[in-house]
Amino acid sequence: MADGVIPAEMEARPAERGLTYPFAGPPASGEAIAVTPDVLWMRVAMPMQLDHINVYAVRDGDGWAVIDCGLAINGTKDEWELLLAGPMGGAPVTQVICTHMHPDHIGLAGWLCERFDAPLVMTRLEYVMARMLLADTGKEAPESGAVFYRAAGWDEAQIGRYRKEFGRFGMAVSPLPAAYRRIREGDRLTIGGRDWTIVVGEGHSPEHACLWREDDGVVLGGDQILPRISSNVSVWPTEADADPLGDWLVSLERMKTVFPDDVLILPSHGEVFRGVQTRLDALIRGHRVALKRLERSLREPKRAVDVFPALFARPVGDGVRGMATGEAIAHLNYMLLQGAVVRERDADGVDWWRAIKKGEEAA
Repeated sequence: MADGVIPAEMEARPAERGLTYPFAGPPASGEAIAVTPDVLWMRVAMPMQLDHINVYAVRDGDGWAVIDCGLAINGTKDEWELLLAGPMGGAPVTQVICTHMHPDHIGLAGWLCERFDAPLVMTRLEYVMARMLLADTGKEAPESGAVFYRAAGWDEAQIGRYRKEFGRFGMAVSPLPAAYRRIREGDRLTIGGRDWTIVVGEGHSPEHACLWREDDGVVLGGDQILPRISSNVSVWPTEADADPLGDWLVSLERMKTVFPDDVLILPSHGEVFRGVQTRLDALIRGHRVALKRLERSLREPKRAVDVFPALFARPVGDGVRGMATGEAIAHLNYMLLQGAVVRERDADGVDWWRAIKKGEEAA
């Protein structure tokens, strides 16, 4: 179509792994797919292995509410200019809603809010965490971070890279507004005269918001429910003893009781799909299987970096070492709290993890 909006009557793709995909493929750059008459599915590129983020626009009176924004890097604003002028018809942005605080979701939120004098809408923990990380921009890495990664098994060269790269959150995030509008679990957010219920998940981020329009079963799922990949669930140096995997599994189990299976999931990565109960089951099962593999691998003491093969299907390089380490420690911390492993720190500050039988204690 001339305005770059592809009508919803696209040929559906065949079912895959119990999921169905109502559309033949994702929207092209600068275009949109109308998943309903008032909801646009669009994409902006990212320069990494995960090469896109889905962004959405919901008709809101004479303008659009935007959900998630992409990274604040060269080229992304140009993509937004095409979307604003094309599929969105030059109408203003009325509010910017961010599902959570990761840079690919909030990167251009400040720019869009300032340009259209639109409010930023987020949960409190996500907004505060983003402001905290932006405040770290350009600062030196804290010694506690070096201690954390040394304990995980990083060598001095890898710790040096951590020090060099610390505080780069702000390199892909434009300054956020000094004020925001809070949403929380159970709230109803009205967009274009229709209510969306806020459903909060934890684990991938502290207070991730999904938006569910119950009258037609559309769910803006963010990173909480992705069709083909599992969201990163990590422990970070700021809270070394955290249990995000426990939070994640509880959230997934709870969402099984919240969402009917016929809802239409609009994820942040991958394609729009149906089959939420099947996908939630698969996400839970994937972590349970990984925990069993991890327990078997810990018959002999190992560092966090030594358990990568038990958790990941491909080698871990420098570009993803931080996320892989965080995810490994998330699984180890979960097992520690379940009484399945013990952790012992040696004289060099390195943690060694070992599986134990129920009731056994560390020597």
